[in-house]
Amino acid sequence: MADKAKSAPQAVKKPAVAKPAAKKEAKPKVAGEAKKVKRLPVVPESWLKIGKGNKCQRPNLLLHRRKARAVRLLRRKQNLLRALNYEKTYLKKERAVVEQARIAKAKGNIYIPAEPKVAFVIRIRGINKVAPKVRKVLQLFRLRQINNGAFIKLNKATKNMLRIAEPYITYGYPTLKSVRHLIYKRGFVKHRHSRIPITDNFVIERKLRGHRLQCVEDMVYHIYTGGASFKKVSNFLWPFKLNTPTGGWRKKNNHYVEGGDFGNREDKINELIQRMV
Repeated sequence: MADKAKSAPQAVKKPAVAKPAAKKEAKPKVAGEAKKVKRLPVVPESWLKIGKGNKCQRPNLLLHRRKARAVRLLRRKQNLLRALNYEKTYLKKERAVVEQARIAKAKGNIYIPAEPKVAFVIRIRGINKVAPKVRKVLQLFRLRQINNGAFIKLNKATKNMLRIAEPYITYGYPTLKSVRHLIYKRGFVKHRHSRIPITDNFVIERKLRGHRLQCVEDMVYHIYTGGASFKKVSNFLWPFKLNTPTGGWRKKNNHYVEGGDFGNREDKINELIQRMV
């Protein structure tokens, strides 16, 4: 039995044959169909020329930027020195006034300060029933709307004009603080018949460079002191557009002396400016 078992043939396993993958049916080609070819994006020739030109001009451009930066730094230093000199001038004048008052008091006299050279005028009434003469004065002062303000240099002619238009305006003598506050906070200038805010000193330098004015402090100085360039600076400034004063007006039809609003306020105009800015 054992020999039979040995002689019996053993079952041989057949090797697994891999089935061929099913062929995908090829899509029928349409006549005239062009083969899709990936192309690189084409750069316009004008762009290539611009790039080449920029490479050639880059050294000159860098040099120009360095020069412009050096000029800006120089202007900034000059403006700072100008502001410091103006502060010294203001302080010197204040001390001179105090000293003169002290000397006059020591001698038993009364010190009378010099007459102010500049006034700030504000329009407080509208256009109803305005006389032609008054209307002309308001146009010359450039006060065409209510709550408009402007700086006026005081002389015989302007004092008479203030007297004519007095029922429609209020005015007084601004301090250095008020002048600076108005120009810095509400200052706009004229450029090509447009109203432009004073964002930097370049706006002033571009227009008033011929008058040796190149920063805001130059404008403040000539307005406050009534300097040689007062007219140029005043015309360059757009009339100030102010708010209605905090708490409102009291009585526009009465003079300031009578508890009203119009007329000369002298130094009290500074309180009104603070309420309107």
